[in-house]
Amino acid sequence: MIHQIILAHPKPGMPEQEFQRYWVEEHAVRYASKIPQIKRYCVDTRIPQPGDGEDPLWSGVAEIWLENEEDQLASLQTPEFLEGARRDEPRWAAFWRTVVLDTDTHVVVPGAEAEGPATKVLILVKRREGLSLTEFRERSLTGHARLAEKIRGLRKYAQNHTRDAFYGVGEAVLDAGYQLWFDDVEAYEAARRTPEYREMLADLATFTESRYVHTLLLKENWIIGREAAR
Repeated sequence: MIHQIILAHPKPGMPEQEFQRYWVEEHAVRYASKIPQIKRYCVDTRIPQPGDGEDPLWSGVAEIWLENEEDQLASLQTPEFLEGARRDEPRWAAFWRTVVLDTDTHVVVPGAEAEGPATKVLILVKRREGLSLTEFRERSLTGHARLAEKIRGLRKYAQNHTRDAFYGVGEAVLDAGYQLWFDDVEAYEAARRTPEYREMLADLATFTESRYVHTLLLKENWIIGREAAR
């Protein structure tokens, strides 16, 4: 199954809170969720953190699951996409700042998710220069994953690796997105202060380019198929 990650930013002049409200309550419900090939759909809205700055790169993340490449191509040709979701995007999103990744998901810690809106961290990374894609993936899924799963308070952990097709004519913008779920913001803040979390970040710095590491704290807003995520 394809796990698509879409990073988005508000259109000029739109406040972040209104951008997030429109995405969750209007665009996702009235347009994107109508595309028949989408199996699951979640909109993750950014939770501001100290040091984020006044204009973060992205204010939210869409997660879309499609069965395969054939369904993905078919979805882009439907009237629900062409006349609905695509036409609606300029009303709320700065499309020139959108980044799309098609990924393969590897669940490392399969714990259950919270009943209410879940809090999770998305760490986006680009591998260190000179490191092959094969070496990066192996390092991520072995030694690094073993460090991450030790973090106290971690509810669930998954790695989403950019699919091979994104390297067909060059380099992908990002190589992976690591997701870490916590009970709430307070649980994340407590985890971030632990030696285990710091050790995980220190290890990450040894095989990724620090200038391309982006961390977002997010709240899940499920539109389609949350029950399948447990």
